[in-house]
Amino acid sequence: MAVEFLLDYAGFLARTLTVLVAILVILVAIAALRSRSRHKGDGHLEVHKLNDFYKSLRESLEQAVLDKDRLKEQRKAEAKAEKRRRKEGKEKSKVFVLDFDGDIRASATDKLRHEVTAVLSMASPQDEVVLRLESGGGLVHSYGLAASQLVRIRQAGVPLTVCVDKVAASGGYMMACIGEQIFSAPFAILGSIGVVAQLPNVHRLLKKHDIDFEVLTAGEYKRTLTVFGENTEKGREKFQEDLETTHELFKNFVVRYRPQLSIDEIATGEIWLGQSALEKRLVDKLMTSDEYLAEKAGNAELFQLHYAEKKSLPERFGLGAALAVDRILLNWWERLNQSRYQ
Repeated sequence: MAVEFLLDYAGFLARTLTVLVAILVILVAIAALRSRSRHKGDGHLEVHKLNDFYKSLRESLEQAVLDKDRLKEQRKAEAKAEKRRRKEGKEKSKVFVLDFDGDIRASATDKLRHEVTAVLSMASPQDEVVLRLESGGGLVHSYGLAASQLVRIRQAGVPLTVCVDKVAASGGYMMACIGEQIFSAPFAILGSIGVVAQLPNVHRLLKKHDIDFEVLTAGEYKRTLTVFGENTEKGREKFQEDLETTHELFKNFVVRYRPQLSIDEIATGEIWLGQSALEKRLVDKLMTSDEYLAEKAGNAELFQLHYAEKKSLPERFGLGAALAVDRILLNWWERLNQSRYQ
């Protein structure tokens, strides 16, 4: 029975490895398709004036609540106020609204970089960029690139406000800290200023079944830890050293943009809800993005930007496969981290 169980288990592992290899092949193919799409530049910028959206909401409610005479008087007063403003030559400031919904790979960076380029082509220091940010973090290099796009806005002297309604943790907070103002919903999750790496190791299982796995490298630390090979204490120490170095860079980056933080107190990998995050000075005010933008719509012109990429039929098919794989990987990742956000 034990032998049969081991044979069945080995068969299961073989099938699992086959599936993983197939997924990797699909991901590589999709990445190549996406890369070609980026270089072709077959996309366009969509711009929506949010003032019209807020105005339509208000007018719909007014039509349902106010009587005809009162509604007519209000429309006249609004028309006179607008005419007076134009006559006085008062220019409304512009607020450019961007959205970043981050996954593990920060794949929304591909759109963000074009949106930032468009904004900087006409925005002035009298205008403002509002980023509605939602991300639990992911790969360090991917979020480093995403954060660099926001740094461009700061370097151009355009005020940047970051609104977090749900979560900005780890790489998400790396992006959020660049904002001159950070607004958070009361129960949004922020922080997780730390670095984590985890991987399984099946070397002992392979050794038990007399299966060799060779790892050949040139360079002492080309491969520190491996899934299939035998890991050494020296390799673990080097891997840990690399994590500590990355964490130190992360901390220095946060301090650069939010020097008011007590970095040693908050760079523990912990997370905080909105009210606690305010007390720790991770955010500047408790306010949802809806509240902030509705206020701004009263005295500024709000433009929501979205860069949409045009994809060919094969690329759309590849994207569909990618989304299916992403959902599987994201579900796995969220289950791993679920306990952290409860």
